[in-house]
Amino acid sequence: MGLRFRPVDTTFYDLFTESARHLVVGAELLAEMLSDSSDREDVARRMREAEHQADETMHAIVRRVNTTFVTPFDREDIYHLASGLDDVMDLMDEVVDMILLYEVKVLPAELSAQVEVIQRCADITAAAMPQLQSMQSMDEYWIEINRLENAGDKNHRRTLANLFSGEFKAMEVLKLKDIVESLEGAIDAFEKVANTVEQIAVKES
Repeated sequence: MGLRFRPVDTTFYDLFTESARHLVVGAELLAEMLSDSSDREDVARRMREAEHQADETMHAIVRRVNTTFVTPFDREDIYHLASGLDDVMDLMDEVVDMILLYEVKVLPAELSAQVEVIQRCADITAAAMPQLQSMQSMDEYWIEINRLENAGDKNHRRTLANLFSGEFKAMEVLKLKDIVESLEGAIDAFEKVANTVEQIAVKES
């Protein structure tokens, strides 16, 4: 097998790591939003700031792709990974925004379990991004994300069952269902990121 040339420039890896760290911040803010004692307007404001910073990092990745002759892996994969990370942040921001705008008074306890899954996904994604350069032990990352996504699916079903149990008023069910679906979407988006990383690893092996 011939030697594969890898550029020395680590900028892409640094930017992906930065992007994943934004997700850790977003997941923490999401958890704070669920707290009974939180100042929801303040949390939403900080989430908007975090989402804006995540957008800036994504734009930096795109600019880097457009101005770099030799990229560390396929340009299409770079775009997919950057977009996937951004999608996760957008969905977390969406949840926080809906909780504020819908003026939801009571949040089902099951939502905390979903947010814990999201926080775990964010933590291990942030830990995995610096490993992109070496591609060492990356399989542990996407296997764990897949396990967490399965746990999220189970939480999702339990939450929906609770919503339609008759405990909540019809209007509250409509509001909460939007929030529940966006939480599920965020977990699914983490899995898409992990799938993209797996595809990159297979191509680079």
